[in-house]
Amino acid sequence: MNQNKFVLLDVICYIIFPLVVWHMLRDDLGDYYAMLLTTVPGIVYTIYRFFALKKLNIFGLYMITTLVIGTLLDVMAGSALQMLWNSVLFAYVIGAFFLLTMLINKPITLFFGLDFSEMQGYDRAFSKRLFYKKKILVYFHLLTLAFALQDIALAGLKTWLIIEYGVEAFDQALILRQVINWGLTVVIVAGFFYIGNIINQSPQLIEQVEEEMKAEKQA
Repeated sequence: MNQNKFVLLDVICYIIFPLVVWHMLRDDLGDYYAMLLTTVPGIVYTIYRFFALKKLNIFGLYMITTLVIGTLLDVMAGSALQMLWNSVLFAYVIGAFFLLTMLINKPITLFFGLDFSEMQGYDRAFSKRLFYKKKILVYFHLLTLAFALQDIALAGLKTWLIIEYGVEAFDQALILRQVINWGLTVVIVAGFFYIGNIINQSPQLIEQVEEEMKAEKQA
């Protein structure tokens, strides 16, 4: 499936369908059950995209884990307003998780990068050693920081919306989340391309990794 079709499905599953269900069924089902129903297409679509990768990896595990936890929080909420607050708390937790991976010098975007490079046929062990070179590692820290700031900023904005509008914040929060996600996607894709460009312009780093791995095999 090409990228344009994925973007179209993003809009349908993450924005259009939830908004239609929310406005058409909330009077009949109540705010909580209508809001819970809005999550169904996104869950199914996310699982489909995961299996479209055809490989279990760190990125896939991250997607599925956050999906399962988010779904459980929605089901256990008991009310529409609590669902919104749960999403805020979960976003803060995810943001803190990204920051933690930076603190222990294992920025999670580096492992996402390993997944993507492996899918393109590159040796994972070689790529990992290359990515941990100081010149490249700093950019994975910056990408991870971008992930963290996305979740923290979204949680902050949703907090303000909930305080101001209550459950009526659902519309704004839904659209806001997707806009921020798309914006960050552009930044992340650009970041990975920039890292790839740095690697292409630094053949000495590749040679250094090759020599290190060769020396280890001979030891």
